[in-house]
Amino acid sequence: MSLRSSIEIYDLETRQSRVVWQGPELWESPHFTPDGQTLILNSEGRIYRLPVGGEPQVIDTGFAIRCNNDHGLTPDGQTLLITDKVEYDRACIYALPLAGGVPKRLSAHLAAYYHGCSPDGAWITYAGIHQKDVFGIYLSRLDGSDERALIVGDGVHDGPDFSADGEWLWFNSNRSGQMQVWRIRRDGSDLQRMTDSPYADWFPHPSPDGRHVLLLSYDPSVGRDHPRDQTVRLRLMPAEGGEPETLFEMFGGQGTMNVPNWAPGGRSFAFVRYF
Repeated sequence: MSLRSSIEIYDLETRQSRVVWQGPELWESPHFTPDGQTLILNSEGRIYRLPVGGEPQVIDTGFAIRCNNDHGLTPDGQTLLITDKVEYDRACIYALPLAGGVPKRLSAHLAAYYHGCSPDGAWITYAGIHQKDVFGIYLSRLDGSDERALIVGDGVHDGPDFSADGEWLWFNSNRSGQMQVWRIRRDGSDLQRMTDSPYADWFPHPSPDGRHVLLLSYDPSVGRDHPRDQTVRLRLMPAEGGEPETLFEMFGGQGTMNVPNWAPGGRSFAFVRYF
Protein backbone atom coordinates (compact mmCIF):
# COMPACT_ATOMS: atom_id res chain seq x y z
CA MET A 1 0.00 0.00 0.00
CA SER A 2 1.43 3.39 -0.99
CA LEU A 3 1.60 6.15 1.57
CA ARG A 4 -0.78 9.10 1.43
CA SER A 5 -0.79 12.13 3.68
CA SER A 6 -3.83 14.09 4.84
CA ILE A 7 -3.11 17.55 6.28
CA GLU A 8 -6.01 18.57 8.47
CA ILE A 9 -7.18 21.23 10.96
CA TYR A 10 -9.15 20.19 14.02
CA ASP A 11 -11.59 22.65 15.64
CA LEU A 12 -11.98 22.29 19.42
CA GLU A 13 -15.44 23.86 19.45
CA THR A 14 -17.03 21.74 16.72
CA ARG A 15 -14.89 18.66 17.48
CA GLN A 16 -14.50 18.20 13.73
CA SER A 17 -11.50 18.21 11.41
CA ARG A 18 -11.33 19.48 7.85
CA VAL A 19 -8.88 18.47 5.16
CA VAL A 20 -6.50 21.17 3.92
CA TRP A 21 -4.47 19.07 1.51
CA GLN A 22 -4.02 15.41 0.58
CA GLY A 23 -1.29 13.88 -1.54
CA PRO A 24 0.78 10.78 -2.19
CA GLU A 25 3.94 12.36 -0.78
CA LEU A 26 5.09 12.16 2.83
CA TRP A 27 4.12 15.48 4.45
CA GLU A 28 5.07 16.26 8.05
CA SER A 29 4.79 18.69 10.95
CA PRO A 30 2.37 21.51 10.09
CA HIS A 31 3.09 24.83 11.81
CA PHE A 32 0.91 27.95 11.43
CA THR A 33 2.06 31.37 10.33
CA PRO A 34 1.04 34.11 12.83
CA ASP A 35 -1.97 35.12 10.72
CA GLY A 36 -3.32 31.56 10.77
CA GLN A 37 -3.71 31.50 6.99
CA THR A 38 -0.72 29.37 6.00
CA LEU A 39 0.97 26.20 7.18
CA ILE A 40 4.70 25.49 7.08
CA LEU A 41 5.53 21.82 6.44
CA ASN A 42 8.30 19.58 5.17
CA SER A 43 8.33 16.93 2.48
CA GLU A 44 11.22 14.99 0.93
CA GLY A 45 13.89 17.23 2.47
CA ARG A 46 12.33 20.54 1.48
CA ILE A 47 10.26 23.12 3.39
CA TYR A 48 6.94 24.31 1.97
CA ARG A 49 4.28 26.89 2.68
CA LEU A 50 0.71 25.69 2.25
CA PRO A 51 -1.95 28.40 2.15
CA VAL A 52 -5.15 27.12 3.73
CA GLY A 53 -7.27 26.50 0.66
CA GLY A 54 -4.28 26.58 -1.69
CA GLU A 55 -1.44 24.37 -2.91
CA PRO A 56 2.04 23.73 -1.47
CA GLN A 57 4.81 26.13 -2.52
CA VAL A 58 8.46 25.27 -1.94
CA ILE A 59 10.56 27.73 0.09
CA ASP A 60 14.08 28.44 -1.14
CA THR A 61 16.33 27.16 1.68
CA GLY A 62 19.59 27.37 -0.29
CA PHE A 63 21.91 24.45 0.34
CA ALA A 64 19.61 23.04 3.04
CA ILE A 65 17.75 20.34 1.13
CA ARG A 66 17.84 17.60 3.78
CA CYS A 67 15.44 19.31 6.14
CA ASN A 68 13.52 17.15 8.59
CA ASN A 69 10.28 17.74 10.50
CA ASP A 70 11.81 20.02 13.17
CA HIS A 71 11.06 23.51 11.92
CA GLY A 72 9.02 26.61 12.77
CA LEU A 73 8.75 30.38 12.75
CA THR A 74 9.60 33.18 15.11
CA PRO A 75 6.46 34.80 16.60
CA ASP A 76 6.69 37.74 14.18
CA GLY A 77 6.58 35.31 11.26
CA GLN A 78 9.70 36.78 9.65
CA THR A 79 12.31 34.12 10.41
CA LEU A 80 12.15 30.45 9.46
CA LEU A 81 14.00 28.02 11.74
CA ILE A 82 14.94 24.67 10.22
CA THR A 83 16.89 21.51 11.01
CA ASP A 84 19.06 20.19 8.18
CA LYS A 85 21.90 17.66 7.67
CA VAL A 86 23.59 18.78 4.43
CA GLU A 87 26.63 20.60 5.86
CA TYR A 88 27.68 18.26 8.65
CA ASP A 89 25.70 15.05 8.05
CA ARG A 90 24.26 15.67 11.52
CA ALA A 91 21.21 17.65 12.54
CA CYS A 92 21.98 21.38 12.71
CA ILE A 93 19.61 24.31 13.33
CA TYR A 94 19.59 27.23 10.89
CA ALA A 95 17.73 30.51 10.47
CA LEU A 96 16.71 32.24 7.25
CA PRO A 97 14.01 34.64 6.07
CA LEU A 98 10.59 33.07 5.52
CA ALA A 99 10.72 34.44 1.98
CA GLY A 100 13.79 32.25 1.41
CA GLY A 101 17.53 32.79 1.43
CA VAL A 102 20.85 31.47 2.68
CA PRO A 103 20.58 29.56 5.99
CA LYS A 104 22.67 30.84 8.91
CA ARG A 105 23.91 28.25 11.41
CA LEU A 106 22.61 28.65 14.95
CA SER A 107 23.66 25.37 16.63
CA ALA A 108 26.74 25.65 18.81
CA HIS A 109 26.89 21.85 19.14
CA LEU A 110 25.60 18.92 17.10
CA ALA A 111 23.30 17.14 16.81
CA ALA A 112 20.51 19.65 17.52
CA TYR A 113 16.84 19.43 16.56
CA TYR A 114 14.76 22.63 16.66
CA HIS A 115 11.41 22.46 18.46
CA GLY A 116 10.12 25.88 19.53
CA CYS A 117 10.59 29.62 19.95
CA SER A 118 9.67 31.61 23.06
CA PRO A 119 6.61 33.90 22.84
CA ASP A 120 8.86 36.98 22.98
CA GLY A 121 11.01 35.65 20.14
CA ALA A 122 14.21 35.85 22.19
CA TRP A 123 14.92 32.15 22.82
CA ILE A 124 14.70 28.82 21.05
CA THR A 125 14.46 25.36 22.55
CA TYR A 126 15.70 22.14 21.02
CA ALA A 127 16.56 18.53 21.64
CA GLY A 128 20.25 17.70 21.40
CA ILE A 129 22.54 14.68 21.31
CA HIS A 130 25.89 16.36 21.92
CA GLN A 131 27.55 13.15 23.01
CA LYS A 132 26.88 9.63 21.77
CA ASP A 133 23.48 8.44 23.08
CA VAL A 134 23.26 11.30 25.62
CA PHE A 135 20.00 13.14 25.06
CA GLY A 136 19.29 16.65 26.34
CA ILE A 137 16.82 19.53 26.34
CA TYR A 138 18.48 22.88 25.61
CA LEU A 139 17.80 26.60 25.39
CA SER A 140 19.74 29.25 23.52
CA ARG A 141 19.16 32.79 22.40
CA LEU A 142 17.68 33.24 18.95
CA ASP A 143 21.14 33.78 17.45
CA GLY A 144 22.40 30.51 18.96
CA SER A 145 24.42 32.10 21.75
CA ASP A 146 24.19 31.49 25.50
CA GLU A 147 23.30 27.79 25.23
CA ARG A 148 21.84 26.34 28.42
CA ALA A 149 21.26 22.67 29.21
CA LEU A 150 18.07 22.06 31.18
CA ILE A 151 17.95 18.25 31.13
CA VAL A 152 20.86 16.01 30.06
CA GLY A 153 21.23 12.25 30.35
CA ASP A 154 19.22 9.71 32.37
CA GLY A 155 16.98 8.79 29.47
CA VAL A 156 15.62 9.97 26.14
CA HIS A 157 14.29 13.55 26.14
CA ASP A 158 12.59 15.19 23.17
CA GLY A 159 9.90 17.56 21.91
CA PRO A 160 10.42 20.70 24.06
CA ASP A 161 7.91 23.52 23.64
CA PHE A 162 7.27 26.77 25.51
CA SER A 163 4.20 27.48 27.59
CA ALA A 164 2.06 30.44 26.55
CA ASP A 165 3.71 32.69 29.15
CA GLY A 166 7.19 31.51 28.20
CA GLU A 167 8.02 30.43 31.74
CA TRP A 168 7.89 26.65 31.28
CA LEU A 169 9.38 24.14 28.88
CA TRP A 170 7.18 21.11 28.28
CA PHE A 171 8.85 17.98 26.89
CA ASN A 172 8.62 14.20 26.81
CA SER A 173 11.05 11.89 28.59
CA ASN A 174 11.39 8.26 29.62
CA ARG A 175 13.41 9.18 32.71
CA SER A 176 10.72 7.45 34.80
CA GLY A 177 10.65 4.33 32.59
CA GLN A 178 7.86 4.82 30.05
CA MET A 179 7.76 7.92 27.85
CA GLN A 180 5.69 10.58 29.66
CA VAL A 181 5.21 14.35 29.60
CA TRP A 182 7.20 16.65 31.90
CA ARG A 183 7.77 20.35 32.36
CA ILE A 184 10.58 22.44 33.81
CA ARG A 185 11.05 26.15 34.40
CA ARG A 186 13.28 28.08 32.02
CA ASP A 187 15.92 28.45 34.70
CA GLY A 188 16.15 24.66 35.06
CA SER A 189 14.26 24.46 38.36
CA ASP A 190 11.03 22.79 39.46
CA LEU A 191 11.02 19.69 37.25
CA GLN A 192 7.49 18.19 37.25
CA ARG A 193 6.02 15.04 35.77
CA MET A 194 2.72 15.98 34.10
CA THR A 195 1.33 12.65 32.85
CA ASP A 196 1.07 9.24 34.47
CA SER A 197 -0.71 7.40 31.71
CA PRO A 198 -0.84 3.89 30.27
CA TYR A 199 0.39 5.30 26.95
CA ALA A 200 3.76 6.48 25.66
CA ASP A 201 3.22 10.27 25.49
CA TRP A 202 5.13 12.50 23.04
CA PHE A 203 5.33 16.06 21.72
CA PRO A 204 3.38 18.15 24.25
CA HIS A 205 2.29 21.48 22.74
CA PRO A 206 0.80 24.15 25.05
CA SER A 207 -1.97 26.17 23.45
CA PRO A 208 -1.34 29.90 22.84
CA ASP A 209 -4.29 30.85 25.08
CA GLY A 210 -2.64 29.08 28.04
CA ARG A 211 -5.55 26.67 28.59
CA HIS A 212 -4.50 23.33 27.14
CA VAL A 213 -1.63 21.03 26.25
CA LEU A 214 -1.99 18.76 23.23
CA LEU A 215 -0.03 15.51 23.13
CA LEU A 216 0.41 12.49 20.91
CA SER A 217 0.12 9.09 22.60
CA TYR A 218 1.41 5.73 21.35
CA ASP A 219 0.61 2.28 22.63
CA PRO A 220 3.22 1.47 25.30
CA SER A 221 4.55 -1.44 23.23
CA VAL A 222 6.10 1.06 20.81
CA GLY A 223 8.91 1.68 23.32
CA ARG A 224 11.21 4.70 23.46
CA ASP A 225 10.98 5.72 19.80
CA HIS A 226 8.31 7.65 17.86
CA PRO A 227 7.79 5.76 14.58
CA ARG A 228 5.40 6.51 11.77
CA ASP A 229 2.52 4.24 10.66
CA GLN A 230 1.12 3.57 14.11
CA THR A 231 -2.28 3.87 15.72
CA VAL A 232 -1.95 6.95 17.92
CA ARG A 233 -4.22 9.16 20.00
CA LEU A 234 -4.29 12.94 20.05
CA ARG A 235 -5.07 13.89 23.63
CA LEU A 236 -5.81 17.19 25.35
CA MET A 237 -5.02 18.01 28.97
CA PRO A 238 -5.42 21.11 31.16
CA ALA A 239 -2.33 23.33 31.16
CA GLU A 240 -1.90 22.96 34.91
CA GLY A 241 -2.18 19.19 34.80
CA GLY A 242 -4.95 16.63 35.03
CA GLU A 243 -6.30 13.64 33.17
CA PRO A 244 -5.91 14.01 29.39
CA GLU A 245 -8.99 13.64 27.21
CA THR A 246 -8.67 11.55 24.04
CA LEU A 247 -9.92 13.64 21.12
CA PHE A 248 -9.55 10.90 18.51
CA GLU A 249 -7.47 7.95 17.33
CA MET A 250 -5.75 7.89 13.94
CA PHE A 251 -2.98 6.35 11.86
CA GLY A 252 0.08 8.53 12.30
CA GLY A 253 3.00 9.10 14.65
CA GLN A 254 6.29 10.56 13.45
CA GLY A 255 5.41 13.65 11.42
CA THR A 256 1.89 14.06 12.79
CA MET A 257 2.73 16.99 15.12
CA ASN A 258 6.44 17.10 15.97
CA VAL A 259 6.52 20.91 16.31
CA PRO A 260 4.07 23.54 17.66
CA ASN A 261 0.86 23.06 15.67
CA TRP A 262 -1.73 25.34 17.30
CA ALA A 263 -3.48 28.02 15.29
CA PRO A 264 -3.30 31.55 16.75
CA GLY A 265 -5.79 31.92 19.58
CA GLY A 266 -5.78 28.24 20.52
CA ARG A 267 -9.14 27.28 19.06
CA SER A 268 -7.77 24.78 16.52
CA PHE A 269 -4.64 22.86 15.59
CA ALA A 270 -3.15 21.24 12.49
CA PHE A 271 -1.92 17.68 12.13
CA VAL A 272 -1.08 15.03 9.53
CA ARG A 273 -2.66 11.60 9.34
CA TYR A 274 -1.42 8.83 7.04
CA PHE A 275 -3.37 6.26 5.07
